[in-house]
Amino acid sequence: MLTTIAEESLLARGVSRRMFGRVAGLLAAGVASPLGTELALAQASKIEAPPGAVMINANENPMGPCKEALEALHAIVGSGGRYLFREGDKVQRILAEQEGLPTDHVRIYPGSSAPLHQTVLAFCSPSKGLVMGEPGYEAAASAAVIIGAPVTRVPLTKTFAHDVRAMAAVKDAGVIYVTNPNNPTGTATPKADIEWLAANKPAGTILMLDEAYMHIAPNPEFQPALVAADREVVILRTFSKIYGMAGLRAGAVLARPDLIKQLDRFSNNGMLPITGMAAASASLEAKGLLEERRKMIGDIRNDVFAWLDKKSLKHTPAVTNCFMVETGRPARDVITAMQRENVYIGRPWPVWPTHVRVTVGTRDEMEKFKVAFGKVLGV
Repeated sequence: MLTTIAEESLLARGVSRRMFGRVAGLLAAGVASPLGTELALAQASKIEAPPGAVMINANENPMGPCKEALEALHAIVGSGGRYLFREGDKVQRILAEQEGLPTDHVRIYPGSSAPLHQTVLAFCSPSKGLVMGEPGYEAAASAAVIIGAPVTRVPLTKTFAHDVRAMAAVKDAGVIYVTNPNNPTGTATPKADIEWLAANKPAGTILMLDEAYMHIAPNPEFQPALVAADREVVILRTFSKIYGMAGLRAGAVLARPDLIKQLDRFSNNGMLPITGMAAASASLEAKGLLEERRKMIGDIRNDVFAWLDKKSLKHTPAVTNCFMVETGRPARDVITAMQRENVYIGRPWPVWPTHVRVTVGTRDEMEKFKVAFGKVLGV
């Protein structure tokens, strides 16, 4: 059920009561949601794969949690009978200190899907749409459709960045959604472009920056300064990617307190998982972790790119742990053929029907990918 304040907020923005059930379902469904959450989209590619299959179909980190996180998990699991709210408070405090923000500008979540949806529900409406890149991560659009908000998809530029000027020009936008680096292309939008967008977007429009993959970029360009400057910006963070915690569920929002309050109207967050919180705190405090993992992922990714270039296969210039490859044939046919080789790659995007998305796995997994991909494409 939606709270009274959530219902009043939706009604004030022209959302019909008929849609309330769908909104409540989105907020309550969690991993069972058929809609565009991080977990649901991963479940959409759920496959009964045989033993030994190469699984590079979801943007997971096969390294898993770091040593420090594992030790923290083992130490706290025996206290699973307690709520231990302080564990979430600890993550909030550490992250705020590292980002140079007051603690009330940081909110901790079990992953980043919930606040992504909440931002759309809080600031979009039938008269205030969502603007996003194309191809892009679909979760925000799924939430927009539920409340009847129009969705404008702006094609990426020739360099596979978000076209910030075209996005800013869209009229009556409630939220401009930028995933940086982008999913599925793995490509980055320059920091200067993001800053331009924050300064030139329509007044009252929320800029939602999804930085899920920023940690993996070789020269990460995070944007907490926009939050510190009190801009109309909501930044999403997750521990699912470089920290290897997709199954443990930890994430965060960086934003002004008044914007976080708007998200809270649609929050069904209860107790945060103490295992995920303990692992998140330990990960944030682990020395040299980001640099080490960034290099490992980058080295493997660049090795695959060198192979693709040698085979004259066009790919996006990704800086994170996923990329897209032009196959010259229907993507679904290639995906099916790869499965026959016991290699499972990502789902297709309709706007790029002959491209497939590939996640960067271990070095051994990517060697097997090369063999199977070369055989399927005949290169």
